[in-house]
Amino acid sequence: MNEIGLSLDTVWMLLAAMLVFWMQPGFALCEAGFTRSKNTVNILFKNFVDFMFGSLLFFFVGFGFMFGSDGAGFIGMPNFGDLSFYKSDLPIEGFLIFETVFCATSATIVSGAMAERTKFSMYVIYSACISLFIYPISGHWTWGGGWLCNEAADSFMMSTFGAVFHDFAGSAIVHSVGGVLALIGAIALGPRRGKYGKDGKSRAIPGHSLTMAALGVFILWLGWFGFNPGSQLAASGEVNRIAISHVFLTTNLAAAMGGVATMFVTWIKYGKPSFSLTLNGVLAGLVGITAGCDMVDPWGAIAIGLVCGVVLVYAIEFIDHKLHIDDPVGASSVHGVCGILGTIMTGLFAVEGGAFYGGGWGFFGAECFGVLIIDLWAAACGIVLFFGIKKLHGLRVDKRIEEEGLDIYEHGESCYN
Repeated sequence: MNEIGLSLDTVWMLLAAMLVFWMQPGFALCEAGFTRSKNTVNILFKNFVDFMFGSLLFFFVGFGFMFGSDGAGFIGMPNFGDLSFYKSDLPIEGFLIFETVFCATSATIVSGAMAERTKFSMYVIYSACISLFIYPISGHWTWGGGWLCNEAADSFMMSTFGAVFHDFAGSAIVHSVGGVLALIGAIALGPRRGKYGKDGKSRAIPGHSLTMAALGVFILWLGWFGFNPGSQLAASGEVNRIAISHVFLTTNLAAAMGGVATMFVTWIKYGKPSFSLTLNGVLAGLVGITAGCDMVDPWGAIAIGLVCGVVLVYAIEFIDHKLHIDDPVGASSVHGVCGILGTIMTGLFAVEGGAFYGGGWGFFGAECFGVLIIDLWAAACGIVLFFGIKKLHGLRVDKRIEEEGLDIYEHGESCYN
């Protein structure tokens, strides 16, 4: 029976990994649909680069940085392709694949915010850096047994907050890291030509296919059922089958509420319900629930989706109109702002330990501190990486390439003929 249980758990983990991998085409279609047709090859190519380079680099050293043992809990030891260091009942090869698809997701978030004006060669470099050390190191602090999740009585987190940081499937570790890097990258690049007039007002630059974007969001919604429930890493036995069923429900409710909230906010604010923003509202709900999908009840999931769906509209508007940061797909708002919000709200809505459920403020403090540290790490790395590339080699394509499209000049081919 134990062998059967382990086999079932392995199959579940691999099926979940397939669903998370399926999010890669979801991101590709969503980003391509929200941007102009002259850059579609470039967008699609970058999403392939994220997974190709991410798979190789995470296998070679990133997996060791994330899950290798160290004394201080800051960074694991590089494994250089050797998987024997990690011991688990489940096959290590399967666990590596599951973690690889998460790593690729974090890297690909950055693509949309820096779309339509980034040199492809430079994109390859910073995508590799995200998979190589930026994501694995912050992942080590949490999922890899590092200092943010050290439950020893004398550990920093337990001594300070009486609780450790919790991020079940990656609102902070995956999404806010990607969102913060996306924001820093967009700042380093500057806005697309024609985005802001001489008066400083933002001008809409419509994408070429809402159909493609909508299909991408549907695919992402489906993939999230591997992203969140799959993080249980087991399906056998009563505890696991109840847990993954619960996470399925909370994930879906938050996504639906996020979309509904954004739809009504835009309807009231602009006089008509915005389909493009509602698509991002669904993603905002998904990102927000990812940290605490295992700890909140269905009503808590609805509340998290509601808050993320409402805040998303104002976050996109603030970043665009007030900060004048050009993010073509809203990645910094969807993944950055809502990833942070979802992590913090886990400290409020968690049934066990949440502040709204009589658990005091210790766990809430741990959640706030954890997401702050993780995003400060991402921001510091992003500043060094993007501004370093900009200074040394240049991050942005020439004016003519940007105006005529990256597809022909960067790749020698067009998506549409």
